[in-house]
Amino acid sequence: MNRAWMRHLGGVIRLEWKKTFLSQRGWWVYLLALAPVGLALMHTLFEIRFRRFSHSVFQDSQIFAAMFELYFLHLGIFFGSMGIFSNLFRGEMLEKTLHYYYLTPLRRELLVIGKYLSGLIVALVLFVASAGFSFWLIGRHQGAAWMEFLEHGPGRSQMGWYMGVAALASVGYGAVFLVAGLFIRNPMIPAAVVMVWENLNPFLPSLLKKISVIFYLKSLCPVKINVPPPFSVLVTDTDPTPAWIAVPGLLLVALGVLAYAAVSARRVEISYGE
Repeated sequence: MNRAWMRHLGGVIRLEWKKTFLSQRGWWVYLLALAPVGLALMHTLFEIRFRRFSHSVFQDSQIFAAMFELYFLHLGIFFGSMGIFSNLFRGEMLEKTLHYYYLTPLRRELLVIGKYLSGLIVALVLFVASAGFSFWLIGRHQGAAWMEFLEHGPGRSQMGWYMGVAALASVGYGAVFLVAGLFIRNPMIPAAVVMVWENLNPFLPSLLKKISVIFYLKSLCPVKINVPPPFSVLVTDTDPTPAWIAVPGLLLVALGVLAYAAVSARRVEISYGE
């Protein structure tokens, strides 16, 4: 990549991340990122206020593990990525401003990559920070015991893994929804299909489980959460994928989807008609 391409790419990123952060259409994404922080804060304040301390540090880590899997992976990051990445092109089409990019001497591959990286910056800032801060807050009512868990126990490692998984989820879902926003008029349709598939993952046969982003994300979570009865009888047991396969595998899938979008963008025609 020559210097001119790097300047063009840097210009797109500088312009787009500001637009994405300040987008009026994306205000609800901030609520998705702040919701678990608020829940963790309320949990801690409730425990401090009523002096219950009825559960251990280990149980607090279990509570966060359930919140991370059920909220972050199934709802927060999924819909947050949809809101951020699907609007990178679809928002420009709705505002009828995409042609300004196409009138400049900018390669469309660089436009796709620049928009993706700008959206990824926003997603990482919001959801990785949210995961780390929520984990830190969830057990603060334990006082010195929680700090000991973080500094000298497995807490710091768990926090790092949760933040890493949040980052990988943003990378993977971001690439999927960027493509959806580029080629599909209504991104809610592919979002609904992907969401149903991802939520059915625990009940699918082992082979089909592995054709899913969430299977690899859950394999990387430091604390495993079991499906409660009566649904547990429907769950198929599948060995989790080791990190040395899951991490590069997710990155390669995201890279492949992004490469497809970048190459296909050469043939995309602008149509502002609905």
